[in-house]
Amino acid sequence: MIVIISKKKFTYAIIIILVIIVIFAGLMSYLHRPTSMSSFTELDEGLQKFLDAKINEIFEFRNSVLLKADTEGLDELYIRTEQKSLWAYEHEIKKMKYLHKWSEKQGVQFHDINSHIIIRSAQAKNEGYTLNLLVSTEYIYKYEDSRDTNSFRIGTYHSIDLMPHEEEGWIISKEWYTDPFADSLELDDIKSNKIKETIHSGTPKDLSNLNERRVKAVEYVDMYSGAASLPKYGFKYNSKYRNYNSLGGDCANFASQMLYEGAQFKKNRTWNYERGAGSKSWINAHGFNDYMLNSGRGSVIARGAYAEVLESTYKLIPGDYVAYEKQGKVTHISVVTSADSKGYALVNSHNSDRHRVPWDLGWSNKGIRFILVRVNY
Repeated sequence: MIVIISKKKFTYAIIIILVIIVIFAGLMSYLHRPTSMSSFTELDEGLQKFLDAKINEIFEFRNSVLLKADTEGLDELYIRTEQKSLWAYEHEIKKMKYLHKWSEKQGVQFHDINSHIIIRSAQAKNEGYTLNLLVSTEYIYKYEDSRDTNSFRIGTYHSIDLMPHEEEGWIISKEWYTDPFADSLELDDIKSNKIKETIHSGTPKDLSNLNERRVKAVEYVDMYSGAASLPKYGFKYNSKYRNYNSLGGDCANFASQMLYEGAQFKKNRTWNYERGAGSKSWINAHGFNDYMLNSGRGSVIARGAYAEVLESTYKLIPGDYVAYEKQGKVTHISVVTSADSKGYALVNSHNSDRHRVPWDLGWSNKGIRFILVRVNY
């Protein structure tokens, strides 16, 4: 049967679809809007202090059970008979398992997890509250055979509903946030003694002889790594540039900014940002990587699955980058900023916001291939 739709109805349908897309993009943009300011909607000062104390208490407790892999302790924060609360609970369980699998593969132990929380908005909802949060979380770890302390920061943007409960006190009835581990929750296939031996045989890197352009590039991405940045930088992006998180991702835009603003690479007709918009090679991860390699501004160090490129990652130096490829398409770019006590490369990125994070953390799924790129300064 053939259904004929009038031109008028078709036009209305297109308008409705466009409105839905605009609303969704606006919501994503708001959730990803880095800011250092707290704002509350029609709440008195006492209630503001209560919510601030309560959300910090909840995150501190959740970090402690995450650290200990205490799945039973996590039960206290959720009501698993309620669907949205159950979904939030199940996601935290997956993240907990992932972090501990990664630490086993890496041969490290997490010693502390601390969150710096900014409540960007709060509104009353039924008997509870809906909060919009910026959360900068520091993870502290040590290698099993070393006393040296390492740390990294991950930034997340949360929409969370807190509701009072007769038995459990205040519970999380709903939560959504950009999880940096969402792309990689399977690690069993890449664990091996050889991998751990390779990682543990690493030594600290001497990064004192970096050229000035690389130093400036790293200074730039450290300052503008959003919710993952150090508190002194205000958890922000560079306001001179559009935030593309709501339009597919801001990682390539961030890497391009690093090369232009930090390292003083010159723009051209192919790689360009002007009048509030970037070219494909500026803002698209796959386009950025193609441009860097085809223009000679970048050269491939190694390409392949995790185990295939692991040894080559020790050749990376600050100012280089890692491209993450799925099914033949680059979907993410991270820029190398430092190395930990074993010389393991650390990276910064947007979406999700990362500050000096181990290069494979959150990207260890067996379907992901890595392209290690030397940037030719």
